[in-house]
Amino acid sequence: MIDAHIHLDQYNHVLLKDMIDSWQNNGIEGVVAVASNLQSSYEILKLKQIFPNFVRAAIGHHPEGPPPSEKDLAELIDLVKKERRMLSGIGEIGLPTYRKKELLECYKEEDFVTVLEQLLSLAKHESLPVALHAVHEEAEKVLSLLKKWHIKKAHFHWLKASHEVVSEIVAHGFYVSVTPEVCYRERDQKLVGLIPVDQLLIETDGPWKHNGPFAARETSPLLLKEMSECLSNILTIPIDQLNAKITSNTNHLYNGGYL
Repeated sequence: MIDAHIHLDQYNHVLLKDMIDSWQNNGIEGVVAVASNLQSSYEILKLKQIFPNFVRAAIGHHPEGPPPSEKDLAELIDLVKKERRMLSGIGEIGLPTYRKKELLECYKEEDFVTVLEQLLSLAKHESLPVALHAVHEEAEKVLSLLKKWHIKKAHFHWLKASHEVVSEIVAHGFYVSVTPEVCYRERDQKLVGLIPVDQLLIETDGPWKHNGPFAARETSPLLLKEMSECLSNILTIPIDQLNAKITSNTNHLYNGGYL
């Protein structure tokens, strides 16, 4: 199993080696580690160097924070080009939702769109998939930008969108991941029914805390086991077959970044 979206740099670095050893001993093949900003991108690349066979590195700028300065964005773009061989994707990128009202008191919406378009253009040029933060009403906007820039490989992580937008996302061949919420939220269980199994990924978005049966547990890729069991029941697909398919999907999308 592969965790398709995790903020690995936000875990305790002192304990991380032992944690990864434990994850691997429990069937976790690897993770797609996404960045939050320029500094986070450097940290993700460092983790890729330390754990080259476990970490798939994706660097970018998370849209729920202020847009990067021109200097930082230029440095991020140069970093992608310089370290292209280490990368499996560009992410996490997208448009703000949860802090949108607060952010738009200080910045223009066009500022976030401009950053996203520059990073989509970069992904197109470098032939890298994008890991997307694009939920609720922003999902349709991001989808239109993917079409504008002729992006072929994209991953909508923890997607929340209308039936119509989800249908268009999968019609374009893009991937969608579900989180541990699929084990306890009807919304996420219904979403699974809209995603072809060939385009389904699983993620934890760790270290983000989850509720339901996971409320008392730290978020780690170990939660993927319970997720797989829930998905196997929802989709009525044998768990070994389902795990093999989802792993294959993740490998197909995030297939770069080998040292």
